[in-house]
Amino acid sequence: MPFGGGNKFSYRAFQKYFPPFIKVINLEYPGRGGRIGEACLKQSDLLVNDLYDCITDKIDLGKYAIYGHSLGGLLAYLLTRKIIEQKRNPPLYLFVTGTSGPSALSRVNSRKFLLPKIDFINEINNYGGSSVEILENADLMDYFEPILRADFQVSETYVYKKEPILDIPITVITGLGEDMEDKDIKSWQRETSLRVEFLSMPGKHFFIFEYAKDITEIIAKRLLTFTNTSNVK
Repeated sequence: MPFGGGNKFSYRAFQKYFPPFIKVINLEYPGRGGRIGEACLKQSDLLVNDLYDCITDKIDLGKYAIYGHSLGGLLAYLLTRKIIEQKRNPPLYLFVTGTSGPSALSRVNSRKFLLPKIDFINEINNYGGSSVEILENADLMDYFEPILRADFQVSETYVYKKEPILDIPITVITGLGEDMEDKDIKSWQRETSLRVEFLSMPGKHFFIFEYAKDITEIIAKRLLTFTNTSNVK
């Protein structure tokens, strides 16, 4: 799942590192890329329903895992919930990077999507990942700002619902320089009956691009190990 402001090409740096046994399916949120003609969705339930519709013809075809960074991590979790709710084939594994657990209280204490334009752009700059050329280009920011605000609104207005815990392994990777409290990261453990693997790497929020090879190797190794120990062919 893409991060806030991202599209289906957001993880192209990862593609070359995945082994042949992993086929990557990239999803696109409405309002950008190939779906630029559609309105951005600003509520998590609407966006999850949209993502579910995008994969409904694929999830019963075999074994799969879901990965997402930042907003994409939250949506990966919520999509997994949706799949299980619909009694469809659940993912083998959930991989999330750069985000706190769904129940973290810090999620309800932020309303960045309501900030005035200059303050909002400064907040985006603090995350890193956006080039100075984009942030200082008025025309480009006129294009990206509504997309980013919509994605921030999805994350910042999400309301956690306590549900039966998952029986799915989760690996959580965060940057050592991210603005997140350890208790909020560790709250992912509330979501599964299995022990969550917590890993960290140097860097701020978009550390994933410096460690694309490492992250893809972790994903591949965990899937191989899990499928072997679970006797999944």
